[in-house]
Amino acid sequence: MSDRRGIRTVSPVPLGVDDGGWSPVTAGESGATVFRSADATRYAKCVPAVDAADLQAERDRVAWLSGQGVPGPRVLDWQSGDVGACLVTSAVSGIPADQVPAVDLRGAWEHIADAVRRLHEVPVSRCPFRRGLDAVVTVARDVVARDAVNPEFLPVDQQQTPAAELLDRLTGQVSRRREQEAGDTVVCHGDLCLPNIVLDPQTLDVAGFIDLGRLGLADRYADLALLLANARETWTDEERARAADMAFAERYGIALDHDRLRFYLHLDPLTWG
Repeated sequence: MSDRRGIRTVSPVPLGVDDGGWSPVTAGESGATVFRSADATRYAKCVPAVDAADLQAERDRVAWLSGQGVPGPRVLDWQSGDVGACLVTSAVSGIPADQVPAVDLRGAWEHIADAVRRLHEVPVSRCPFRRGLDAVVTVARDVVARDAVNPEFLPVDQQQTPAAELLDRLTGQVSRRREQEAGDTVVCHGDLCLPNIVLDPQTLDVAGFIDLGRLGLADRYADLALLLANARETWTDEERARAADMAFAERYGIALDHDRLRFYLHLDPLTWG
């Protein structure tokens, strides 16, 4: 499961910000452009006008979460116009969790469980953003209809299966999953992969969550499925992966429903396109 943050270089200076030594960040797969300031304290994410509404929605989520006691970036500036939009945020100092060795990730694992639980404990009544199952399935239908699913995001054993067939396998479960969501809605990150969890390299505590464009009210399993599956790419074998799942569940305070994990893990790749 790769990092799907939108990062692509198209211009030397971020829209609407000073030319103060900004450098392009060159990783990721989508159409946004990201720059880092020379002192590494700010990031500027820029998009063409057609994508400005999505970036504005991300801005609003960053601003909201920063007021909820959950660590993450802060909005520093916002510019929009006929040519596009640019969001400037503070950097979260540290190292993404996918860039630490397995031993350090294991050392950070309880800290990560604690941070995710705190995010999920933010009162849902405070959150103005929704990303419920029905909306996600609608996005998946659109991506599949456009034949835009990236097979690299799919589990290996699904990469040769038509996306429409994969979606059909899931839609029969939607009614049951909708009932589960109604009783277990929390504030979800929405793309809770290791690259979006920044760690303090000294303490291995969570310095902050980043890439908040999909944040909203949803079933907690939408987050748990991605995180546990992504972490399995770091553990060296299945035995360690299972032990890590159990350790996370115990620390977080949940008995994992593996069928529910699989549902959300298989739905997510159909929503990127």
